Amino acid sequence: MAKRDYYEVLGVSKTATEEEIKKAYRKIALQNHPDTHPNDKAAEERFKEASEAYEVLSDPKKRSAYDQFGFSGMNDFQGGAAGNYSNVYRDFSDIFGGSGFSDFFSSFFGGGGRQQRGGSYGEPGASLRYDITIDFSEAVNGCKKEISFSHKVKCSSCGGTGGTGRKQCPTCHGSGRVTQGGGFFQMATTCRTCGGSGYVIENPCAACHGTGTESKSEKLMVNIPAGVDNGARLTLRGKGDAGTNGGSDGDLILFISVRPDKYFVREGSDVYIQIPVAVTQAALGAAVLVPTVDGVSIKVDIPAGIQSGTMLRVKGRGIPSLRGSSRGDMYIRVMVETPRRLSPKAKELMKELAGEIKESTSPTPMEFQE
Repeated sequence: MAKRDYYEVLGVSKTATEEEIKKAYRKIALQNHPDTHPNDKAAEERFKEASEAYEVLSDPKKRSAYDQFGFSGMNDFQGGAAGNYSNVYRDFSDIFGGSGFSDFFSSFFGGGGRQQRGGSYGEPGASLRYDITIDFSEAVNGCKKEISFSHKVKCSSCGGTGGTGRKQCPTCHGSGRVTQGGGFFQMATTCRTCGGSGYVIENPCAACHGTGTESKSEKLMVNIPAGVDNGARLTLRGKGDAGTNGGSDGDLILFISVRPDKYFVREGSDVYIQIPVAVTQAALGAAVLVPTVDGVSIKVDIPAGIQSGTMLRVKGRGIPSLRGSSRGDMYIRVMVETPRRLSPKAKELMKELAGEIKESTSPTPMEFQE
């Protein structure tokens, strides 16, 4: 099963503050903690998923890497994103403790939300997906790509207001929320009359029909950092759809696909390549030219007597780290090529060679029969 986005797991926006992230985690931990749900595997998995998301989003460095590169950005942190819950509330008492206890319960029973100044509720803009395919060499060395996309921006006619004659919503009285139920258990939901904005517009803008947004096509030059892998994500903040009523703009998320290379196979930050060598080179040793991911060839010494399938390692010739601090290694698999066609003279020489070196195999055919 594919991992869910960490922000989605905690139910917060990508612009959420540290305190909002902490409160969201507290709520999920309260609902799913193993101490209160013994033998409930589903609750345990939800708790672990939320704990992993909180561990990343509560750490500024990890959060920045995740925002830029998605899950692949966690590879530079020892142990990855999972398995290191040093910032997580391990003890159930930690979830209930602290000054945020009353705030937590007030938000749990309808007191929280995205309330803005004046009682109205801002709606964040939608984040957009853009799929882009690059060559293997572009992923290794980084590149610039121009992309074209459409997104919603503030209406140029009304400036994003949606029109004139704005007045307080008569249903929610400007709060953007309506409360249902009674007594201790009450549930606050978005007001259907105003859509959560807290106001209604008597004279909607003719251009945007009161939405406050319009579609716009845009071209953008994007920097693809060296070292991105297939499936990586790059987040362009604020390039998604515009928010309404003071809500934050969404993001444009680039999903990167990398075309396979003809010669190289990538595994993490390491690369593998297979090269052929002649029988004489394998027997006597040789220096051969081997291509690298940087587009240059280097000399590699083939030791005398090397066997087919032997792997040679060249340090620092692999994929650069996304942070540019290190590189992986290149592994060369040597494949000894046996000549398919021999002239009569070559055959005689091979026979002489076989006699001279008293050619044998190990293990012997007889050993296979034991």
